[in-house]
Amino acid sequence: MPEPTAYEPEEADGLDATFRQNEAILRESGPTVPAGEAAAPSIPAQGSPWRPVRPGEVPPAPAYAPAPAYAPPRQDPAGPLPEEAGPPRPPAPEPGPPAAASAPTPEPEAGPALPELGDPWHGGPKPPLYRPVPQAAPAVRSAGIEGALVPDIVVDGAEHGALTVRSASVRGDSHRYQAEPRQDSVCVTRIGSGESELLVLGVADGVGSAPLSHVGSQKACALAAGALDRVAGPLAAAVAESDLPGFTALARQAVAEVATLLRHEAERYGRQPSEFATTLRLLVVPLDPEVRVRGLLTLGDGGTALLREGRWDTALGATEEGDGAVIDTRTPALPTTREPVATLISARPGDVLVVCTDGLSTPLAGDQDTARFLARAWSPERVPGPADFLWQLQYRVKSYDDDRSAVVLWEGPAR
Repeated sequence: MPEPTAYEPEEADGLDATFRQNEAILRESGPTVPAGEAAAPSIPAQGSPWRPVRPGEVPPAPAYAPAPAYAPPRQDPAGPLPEEAGPPRPPAPEPGPPAAASAPTPEPEAGPALPELGDPWHGGPKPPLYRPVPQAAPAVRSAGIEGALVPDIVVDGAEHGALTVRSASVRGDSHRYQAEPRQDSVCVTRIGSGESELLVLGVADGVGSAPLSHVGSQKACALAAGALDRVAGPLAAAVAESDLPGFTALARQAVAEVATLLRHEAERYGRQPSEFATTLRLLVVPLDPEVRVRGLLTLGDGGTALLREGRWDTALGATEEGDGAVIDTRTPALPTTREPVATLISARPGDVLVVCTDGLSTPLAGDQDTARFLARAWSPERVPGPADFLWQLQYRVKSYDDDRSAVVLWEGPAR
């Protein structure tokens, strides 16, 4: 066995012993190094045979030399270390007084203030007593599962051609204070198909004395949409032809179906039908831009208003049972009453139609500040976004603490 070379350690154990054995094998298979001439290992050049470099010998130039890597400028050993990323690290600060006596660290510079709507506006010199935000949530044990899961606030909308819709429903101050569920419901949906497609926009107001009226209002909207969809073809034809008798017959057929199904729901719950009592107010709008007639069916109180050229008509579709100007606690309601009042409305480009519960129709008809504010907010010049619409709907007036719901339709010019 040849003499050990200079690069072989004199003593090794563990992994070093394994490397020593491998080196010995390589030496046996390669040229020998005379005794006393130790060679240091060198990295073999690519493409050339390996051999140890003898002492004093200049290593041969490699056949391929890689491009030199970028070397940063030499740093002053007394200076800061270079950062791997980002701006250079500032020099270490000079020793100062103890931390307790040091100046406070300045706060980072603040960016521009975020826009904020704030609390809804109000009429009169002072706002209502209650804060205009959700209060205690309804409890499962007192309101039931359906009542406990009714959201405090709902916002919705749609856009079809020149028609733009915004809707919202807000729990009133009295229900918030009592931790009771919102009894109003809103409906924005589309029925029919093809040339018979219609928008159905509606509100339902659960009667306050009925313990399950919040369930009744939700189900009335859903059942009415289904019942109207089943007669969408003839319903669209009646509206397009301004056929009031035909529209009335179809509206009564649909509402009678809703009343029957609500009674079945009461039986399924093991409750009296009157416990589901709710009003219903629906606007039927053809999606055909050539048709400017809208169908309205109402059962019970609430309101339908028209904003045209900056003026409100709050008696649109008014009935003896409720015109939106006064609160009538004896209002007709589903499922006991099953015959709605049907009306056809001729709309113009630029009109704004409002279908709402009496939580809005009453102050809109009886409070001038509310009427002026909403005439500005809902003018045809600029349709508000959903969040702005919700904020506008919550315009506050003292003594009006009922749930407030509205679906608003902006009639744009034909596109």
